[in-house]
Amino acid sequence: MASSYSQTIEALSISLTNHRSHYTLVAAAGISLSVSLIIRALFSNRRMEGRVLNSPLAAMQSPNTNNNEHPLPLDVLPGARDVQTPYGSIRVYEWGPEDGSKVLLVHGITTPCISLGGVAHALVDRGCRVMLFDLFGRGYSDCPSDLPQDDRLFASQIFLALGSSPISWTGAGSGRFCLVGYSLGGGIAASFASFFPQLLTALVLLAPAGLIRDSHISFRTRFLYSGGLPGRLLTYLSGKRLRAGPLSTPKSQHKKFHTRDALTEEIPSQTGTEAQILSRSYPNVTVPAAVLWQVNNHDGFVHAFVSSMRYGPILAQRQRECWERLGRYLTEQKKLPAPVQKLNGLPSDKVIIMCGVTDSIIIQDELSTDANATLGNDVIFKYFSAGHEFPSTRYDEVAQIVSDTLLSNA
Repeated sequence: MASSYSQTIEALSISLTNHRSHYTLVAAAGISLSVSLIIRALFSNRRMEGRVLNSPLAAMQSPNTNNNEHPLPLDVLPGARDVQTPYGSIRVYEWGPEDGSKVLLVHGITTPCISLGGVAHALVDRGCRVMLFDLFGRGYSDCPSDLPQDDRLFASQIFLALGSSPISWTGAGSGRFCLVGYSLGGGIAASFASFFPQLLTALVLLAPAGLIRDSHISFRTRFLYSGGLPGRLLTYLSGKRLRAGPLSTPKSQHKKFHTRDALTEEIPSQTGTEAQILSRSYPNVTVPAAVLWQVNNHDGFVHAFVSSMRYGPILAQRQRECWERLGRYLTEQKKLPAPVQKLNGLPSDKVIIMCGVTDSIIIQDELSTDANATLGNDVIFKYFSAGHEFPSTRYDEVAQIVSDTLLSNA
């Protein structure tokens, strides 16, 4: 009897313990769900739907602003104009002889288009007509907060910039144009070319994103930009990190790509022999100062950076299809006589990729292997003894290669 009583007590004890564990798990799950819902409510994207995050353009137009001492003067490059679009205002610069070879330059994820100012000036010196614009959320371009910064938005922005020109860049008799893309802009350019090769005379990619292997992305960066966090929470966390700097050398020595690398690797040291003139009207303008001002003053910059990291043409797993589409086009072009290729659009021998041999983001050997694999070996490679920032420091050499490409068999 005692034994039976003891067993009954033990069974009741186990039952109560199990119930307590069950209640504990239910309570923990409820708390976790509540916290998750609160976070999503606090940092959801609903507050940003339908909004355009304005650039600092209005503040710069104040009569109290000293343009001469500003890190990014409104007329930092010639031919400035602000183009009103359904996505917000776009800052465009265009100059050079109207009958010159047309070159459109697309900058990277962090810098305004002034980073390619040296290349643009050097191309105009060689008789080209150039156009640059600030990507949405950079420089003096607004940022649409309710749209992902992906291939579709970037292609739309390119057409909006081209359509604002007083001369034809794409119509009959325009002669088409050469597309030059740097870093994120390289991924944008490759994607654009894969859909619209008939508009191009040449494609030049400077340390292009789009083929970065996932194995080089740190776990933390993959987690942050995988889509698991609410957009506003991710923007808040990334904003704190981006504003913390540093915005200067030394360059990253990481074996894995981190968020901060995207911010710093496009920025030249601006010391010694690397000090270059990107704006001839304002020779003291530097990329680090312009980026620091942009991070702290552009309401849309952090959002644009985060959205580009999450949706933009950066990783190979996301962009390989575009590169393969471009490769199939080049393969078909190569079967045609050279004069017919030119009539069709982008010739198979006019795809140039430039890379810095010490670049810690775009790895030289991997880029050449992956680009050849997707583009069918229809690529001409040029290498610089420099890092990811070489378009801002070796711009005269870059411009010469572009010019030679446009002149050969013109």
